[in-house]
Amino acid sequence: MQRGSFQWMKSLNKSIILNKVRTNGPISRAQIAKDTKLTPPTVGTIIKELIEQGIVKESNLGVSQGGRKPTMLVINNSEFYIVGVDAGPSNIEVILSDLTGNILSKSTSLIGNVSSNEQFLGILKGAITELMDEFYYLKEKIIGIGVAMHGVVEVKSGTSLFATNLNLQDIPIRQELEEAFDLVVKVENDARAYALAEAWFGQNDSIGSMLAINIGRGIGAGMIIDGKLYHGEHGIAGEIGHMTLDMNGKKCQCGNRGCLQTVASGPAMVEKARLAITTNKSLLTEMIADGHELTGELVFQAAQKGDALAKRILEETGTFIGVGLTNLIHVFNPTKIVVGGGVAKAGSFILDPIKSAIEERVLTTTAKQTEVVLTDLGENSTAIGAVALLLVELFQPVTIR
Repeated sequence: MQRGSFQWMKSLNKSIILNKVRTNGPISRAQIAKDTKLTPPTVGTIIKELIEQGIVKESNLGVSQGGRKPTMLVINNSEFYIVGVDAGPSNIEVILSDLTGNILSKSTSLIGNVSSNEQFLGILKGAITELMDEFYYLKEKIIGIGVAMHGVVEVKSGTSLFATNLNLQDIPIRQELEEAFDLVVKVENDARAYALAEAWFGQNDSIGSMLAINIGRGIGAGMIIDGKLYHGEHGIAGEIGHMTLDMNGKKCQCGNRGCLQTVASGPAMVEKARLAITTNKSLLTEMIADGHELTGELVFQAAQKGDALAKRILEETGTFIGVGLTNLIHVFNPTKIVVGGGVAKAGSFILDPIKSAIEERVLTTTAKQTEVVLTDLGENSTAIGAVALLLVELFQPVTIR
């Protein structure tokens, strides 16, 4: 599906009707007109076009209100597809998904040591091309490409302003991909894309305000306010990994000292373990001596086997995360906080100290009721969030907040 077709599908009235069918289907034409305040002829004309386009289909008959039984409408979720990309910092993951987030295919490409924007874009285009070549027969049914990019992203232009871990700046991702594939392309910071995944596919769509935090090599977050993704005035809302916890702490990649991610990210956890095993004998020490690579996953495995040192490292990490989240509760006061990313795989070893730190530090009794949970979306959550970027455009066209 070329860019012009997508623009046709997402005009205001069409999007209003599409979203009504998405959220309330099966639903009749008459009920759509009643709920949206659009005239029945307008609804009928647009529904006819959407059925011809293939994105809406008729299902069963509804209950009669005194006349003929109405024909009910639903989204034809398996008729269209979206390419979702989780870009970096070390891998590029590309998925092909239907409109429900169901993944048809997934591939992963290593980024390696790139020294220029052109090298990175070449790897990115190659990974997308490989997937699209495999599914060439679905080409006309792909409505767009969503890219979740680590670092600072200018959403309007789809430009990666600063990819911290690659040390690259001003990468014109949207421009390059639209020219290469003639599809609508949406680019977003990876943590904010992950928040969209939680909002659309994580059973959180009825929650007015939510914070989704992604903890891996770095720490980022996406804020959902009144059901919409919040970007901030200059597009850096959610960069909580660079919240200062210790002005005299370790120097961060961003240049500042004592950032949250210097004490609570995956690499920070590994560094703590590396320092601790030099003076402490433990199961973790033995596992490394047996040839296992020291990773966050290894620390978790040792903790599962009862290793006190590994448990302490995870507890300290969770406590720092909890302190950071307490600050955000005082500023943002969300209904719910969802914790995802590689570090979240540690489960209760991380979640319990997070909750304890919040409980000890948060100001009011009501704020203590903020729900804090681990994600249930799995390892593809960021790529699924990239898919959601197109779903938002298709079903809920809004201005960036």
